[in-house]
Amino acid sequence: MTYFAKRITESSKKSFGMYARAAAMKGNSDELIHMELGSPYADTPQPIKDAAIRSLLAGDVHYSHFQGLPKLRDALAEKLSRKNSIDYRPEEIVVTNGLTHASFAAFMAFLNPGDEVILLEPYYPQHIGKIELAGAKPVFATLDAASRFSLNPSLIEEKITPKTKMIVLINPCNPTGRVYSREELQGLADLAIKHDLLIVSDEVYEEILFDGAMHISIASLPGMRQRTVSMFAFTKSFAMDGWRIGYLTAPSNFIEGILKITMNDVTHVNTFIQEGAYAAVTGPVEMLHRLVEEDRIKRDIVVSRLNQMSGVTCDWPEGTIYAFPNVASLGIPSQELAEAILEKTGVVVEAGSFYGPIGEGYLRVCFGSQSAGRVSEAMDRLQRFFGEL
Repeated sequence: MTYFAKRITESSKKSFGMYARAAAMKGNSDELIHMELGSPYADTPQPIKDAAIRSLLAGDVHYSHFQGLPKLRDALAEKLSRKNSIDYRPEEIVVTNGLTHASFAAFMAFLNPGDEVILLEPYYPQHIGKIELAGAKPVFATLDAASRFSLNPSLIEEKITPKTKMIVLINPCNPTGRVYSREELQGLADLAIKHDLLIVSDEVYEEILFDGAMHISIASLPGMRQRTVSMFAFTKSFAMDGWRIGYLTAPSNFIEGILKITMNDVTHVNTFIQEGAYAAVTGPVEMLHRLVEEDRIKRDIVVSRLNQMSGVTCDWPEGTIYAFPNVASLGIPSQELAEAILEKTGVVVEAGSFYGPIGEGYLRVCFGSQSAGRVSEAMDRLQRFFGEL
């Protein structure tokens, strides 16, 4: 007898790419410089930690509201209206265990076996497994690589079939670092309306923007509020990845179905952690600006140095904590190149092919995961490596 359900045996195994390869290496792991994982280097700001500590010590250790603390959802509703130009009532917000949980809840609430979900390639691989666990099939539509991985409606529409239920958007985009323009988003919105599709919008990097880039929530566009689940988290912007807290917003007729998932898998998010999130969303904006400025400084180091290396060119990311350098001129498969870099330099970067075939010829380099000094050391090692190829 096979005891596992088909959702386990017939779905993709979750892959951690070069992180897993580096973890399996023998020797002194302290010599490795990890620039493959999107884990923030910065510590969570002290006011956020203090708020959670006060809550814990005050005895906020019991069950709370299924959708999240009312005062947190009030604050999030105000933030969504002010910053994202989307008006949601507090009862249309669900606090989740990070964006991973938010996306899982959305996929489980809306997808039936046999449905198709379009992922934009290069894609975020961790969405694939959740889609498959819901019984649906991921379908890949390429971004326009010739135009800095822009959203091209014609490349997306050709992948739409009668089975298509949903398109997943990541904006700002992991791994490319693009922040999509209003015109690009409108083209995607027009497709969703034309074909009556849902949009699940991953906006975890909404605050990490550079050079005047402007993040636009697709739900703010005409006709999109009623067909969009927008997902956010404190993970990257406030260096709270280990806290596991995020939230989703959706129209009221969607929330009941989403709660049927979240109330069955976690009941509700940790009570006193939500006080930390409240402190983040209501705290001084300077706290966030300082963290983003630290990322900008490291972005500038990485991109300027990469563009000095033999056989490497790199566009300036408009957002996120990733650079996506083009190494195609070297003629070496990106997985092979990433493995050689790890072996010879101890710098861990991710192969572009990890994000789908269109990512071949690229590497993803996370500049947010290390201190500025460590980032500079990694660039020194990479410059020597590429110079010797």
